[in-house]
Amino acid sequence: MKRILSAIAVTACLVAAGACARAGDYTIDLNQLPEAGQTLVSTHFTGKTVAVVKKDVEINKTSYEVIFTDGDKIELNADGEWTEVECKSGTPVPDGLVPAQIAAYVSANYPAAAIVEIEKDRRGYEVKLSNGLEIDFNKKFEVTDISA
Repeated sequence: MKRILSAIAVTACLVAAGACARAGDYTIDLNQLPEAGQTLVSTHFTGKTVAVVKKDVEINKTSYEVIFTDGDKIELNADGEWTEVECKSGTPVPDGLVPAQIAAYVSANYPAAAIVEIEKDRRGYEVKLSNGLEIDFNKKFEVTDISA
């Protein structure tokens, strides 16, 4: 019985060690992104040069980060769908990535400002404007918070 328990314990340790060995953040080529991520980059970020593509593997999730030479970056989930777009270069987030309802709200209420960052999660969206304001929207695109 002790041998069986020892064998189970050793196997569990090896499995855990293997999972930890694969976990972490490492650099990959752009063509190793999921297809949706490759399409997003080629469609919405034409003319930009990719500096680095990172893959972050955790035990229960995988994510990607594409960083451009001008400082802009995109974070993607395991399927290659964007979760955050950050434009540090002074250019706005590409129109095709901002939901129409959010774009319309910002345009109507802050016509002189551009969306320079957008993040989405299971609760909704958070946008950062060029004027420094941050606006939170729920999944129904209703404003839930505005802060400076």
